[in-house]
Amino acid sequence: MNPLAHRVDYINEPQTIAMAKLARELMAQGKDIISLSLGEPDFETPLHIKEAAKKAIDAGYSYYTPVAGITELRQAISDKFKRDNNLAYQVDEIIVSTGAKHSIMNAVMALVNPGDEVLIPTPYWVSYSEMAKLMEGVPVFIKSTVEQNYKINAEQLEAAITPKSKLYIFSSPCNPTGSVYSEAELAELVKVFEKYPDIYIISDEIYEHINFVGKHVSIASFESIKNRVITVNGLSKGFAMTGWRLGYIGASKTIVQACEKIQSQYTSGTSHITQRAAIAALSGDMKPTHDMVSAFKKRRELVVNGLNEISGLKNTLPEGAFYAFPEVSFYYGKSNQGKKINDSTDLCMYLLHEACVSLVPGDGFGAPECLRMSYATGEEKLAEALKRIKEGLSKLV
Repeated sequence: MNPLAHRVDYINEPQTIAMAKLARELMAQGKDIISLSLGEPDFETPLHIKEAAKKAIDAGYSYYTPVAGITELRQAISDKFKRDNNLAYQVDEIIVSTGAKHSIMNAVMALVNPGDEVLIPTPYWVSYSEMAKLMEGVPVFIKSTVEQNYKINAEQLEAAITPKSKLYIFSSPCNPTGSVYSEAELAELVKVFEKYPDIYIISDEIYEHINFVGKHVSIASFESIKNRVITVNGLSKGFAMTGWRLGYIGASKTIVQACEKIQSQYTSGTSHITQRAAIAALSGDMKPTHDMVSAFKKRRELVVNGLNEISGLKNTLPEGAFYAFPEVSFYYGKSNQGKKINDSTDLCMYLLHEACVSLVPGDGFGAPECLRMSYATGEEKLAEALKRIKEGLSKLV
């Protein structure tokens, strides 16, 4: 008899984590692997944020915090929403968690009942579908393509809605594609949501600051649906604070109270030291973030130009985040030395062993014809990785 709960069997480990784990194992064996699998900035946390954490330690901020977060931080988040997003979330409409992933999971747990349908445009971040399945919800995928710049339209959204639709989850800027929804594109989706008042929207905005095309637009800024939007953000990407683990939600008081009730039973409050550092991040100097984004933009040009030189790939110009997401199905069915490429997983494993570059298959993102390449690493490594990828793919016939 299997002692484990059934839910363990019907969710999958994120392929991002699986590929990073495999790359580390090969590196430990002495292999020269260039790992482009994890979405983690290679920059140091800005100095003023680290100094705020040191001061917090010295000041004795080492005790439990309120489940929803300390008031000073929630006020700083409220101020940030107003300043950057034109969103009026009061302090009691904000909850702080241990990362944006935790924030999203809180919201999914608070909203999804068994059998509820969760609408997810593809490609999507790997955990959305698994979170829905953990709550016994039913993921419903809305497919976009490279020709659509990986963004769905209003007609596709409406066609996917049924009486069981409960939740829509998306990210902009998007992980894994880098696509960014414009205000006009969001407005078209909002017109659909206005017809269906029982559908809630989780807007994952963790890449807000890594935007190459203009000012970020939050879907909650459309007043007609604001009370149904859960705006998720955090510090990991825009402030190079992945290991600090802090995310937050802005939502209606009812949803925030539900998330607080859930969180109180399995993590309680986030680290007090991290929360004090977060105040400095959200209210302090943004120059380090702007400098980081400038570096990512240069890397984007390097990567896209390099991918465009490889025959058979279809690419977009990412508008945000730090990923390229080429369509690679041209290579399916090809082989090298008896190794046949049947799918994205085969291709990633081939490139890992043949080219010593770690990438992520598109299957986990709902796009089996693609793979994801993170450019959150230095230009020298990226140039070498592109050279290796080009050489490896040229051997497939």
